[in-house]
Amino acid sequence: MADTIGQDANGPVRPVYKGRATVYSRFDEICEDNVVQALEEALPCFRANSAQIQYLWSYYKGVQPILGREKKVREDINNTVVENHAQEVVAFKIGYQLAEPLQYTCRMQESDDDSDASYDDTLKQVNELNTLMFAEDKASCDRDLFEWMAVGGIGFRMCEADSAADAEDGGAPFEIYTLDPRRTFVVRSRSYHHRVVMSVWAGIDSDDDEVYNVYTDEMWFLVKNGSVRDRGPITYGANPIVEYQLNNARMGVFEPVLGLLDAINVIESNRLDDIEQTVQALMKFVNCEVDKDEFLEMLDLGAVKVKTIDPQFKSDIDVIKTDLDQTGAQVAKEDLYQSVVNICGMPNRNGQGGSTSDTGAAVLLRDGWTLAESHAKSYELQFKRAERDFLRVALSICRQSADCAIDLRIRDIELAFNRRNYENILVKSQVLTTMLESEKVHPQLAFQACGLFTDPDAAYRQSQEYADERGTDLAAAAMAVASEQTVARTVAAGPQAGVPEPEEGEIAPVA
Repeated sequence: MADTIGQDANGPVRPVYKGRATVYSRFDEICEDNVVQALEEALPCFRANSAQIQYLWSYYKGVQPILGREKKVREDINNTVVENHAQEVVAFKIGYQLAEPLQYTCRMQESDDDSDASYDDTLKQVNELNTLMFAEDKASCDRDLFEWMAVGGIGFRMCEADSAADAEDGGAPFEIYTLDPRRTFVVRSRSYHHRVVMSVWAGIDSDDDEVYNVYTDEMWFLVKNGSVRDRGPITYGANPIVEYQLNNARMGVFEPVLGLLDAINVIESNRLDDIEQTVQALMKFVNCEVDKDEFLEMLDLGAVKVKTIDPQFKSDIDVIKTDLDQTGAQVAKEDLYQSVVNICGMPNRNGQGGSTSDTGAAVLLRDGWTLAESHAKSYELQFKRAERDFLRVALSICRQSADCAIDLRIRDIELAFNRRNYENILVKSQVLTTMLESEKVHPQLAFQACGLFTDPDAAYRQSQEYADERGTDLAAAAMAVASEQTVARTVAAGPQAGVPEPEEGEIAPVA
């Protein structure tokens, strides 16, 4: 939540953002009797979160505190420069995390003698699930969802069955929506498991009144003006709105460095002010008097004649200026930016410490790519946790659809991020080759450990089938060649000594 850290002479200090609060309810089950009460108790926390997300979203778009800067000295020179590094951080995280569309893969499982047939059927269904997600443009939804997560720390996705208007030939039996977290929230139980007891989407009806769509695992309620106006059953067996968290603190990617980003804006604005104040420096008159008309004439002519007030002192006209140490300001700015890069887990592009003898791994470690990768893996784990809840809804809708033959379990599916699958491909190939040549390492472990394949289990099985087919073909070819060579040698040798010529109708003996 946003808290203040005290007051100064100008009033309250800007709130400190430290993640979105989790909305809890004292009810473990939501029904028509308590849904209104549970909603009213949850709204204050939701509205506080919504206000914080709105601030962070505006900050991401460039509406930052420096734009409201007030300058008490030389108010006419007040430059407000926004270096939108928040947008830079979010854009990098989205591009690095979702460089390629997410893909569902089939997890290898030990089964009975018919495991091959069972795996092939599961693999076929997983591929069909990927096709349905492609038809629903899930990759774009993932991108929008992760953008909200990167900015506000949380995101929401909704999955519901196709309506009559949404149904299309060859499409998925469900629809996927990315919801605005400023109008969406989930409420969890206060028990140790913190299960979701209800989810809420706030909308506007035709009368411009705010209405709340409340979803549970079994029911949907429409609440307006403190009463339930409509209701309906949920047949999916799971809540259709799923909450995605970027981390346990529910913080955005640039939220921990808001103070540093504001300081960079202040430094850059002051530097521009210094340049402009040097150009428009105030004039200083020493031991002389100049009235307004004489001053305007001086500006017009570019020169002025003044009289000394006290002959004992020398008259002088000069400008008042104190130039900012631009070198020191640049060092301070670079230090702040480097702190932003380190805290946010981004690679730097300054090339410090570079050497032509650096290996690829050394460059990744030196320039911060290893740190970026560690942050991305952390995001993956949180994303996968919520993705399983989404799959429960999608798979339940598929089972209920007459046009879909998918009957998968959650444990059959693995979510694969194709982020860096083709980087260092030569090293990965060498690892695979070395492990395959070892007699003490199972080939399946080699496929899983090399990091070369998005779905290592499917790649292993496909390669094994190919190797078996090639082995059978080579054996058959070898036998055919051997047979032809035997026949050729027999014909070339002619009748053997001591062996009588066969009578008509007899079979000649083979040497």
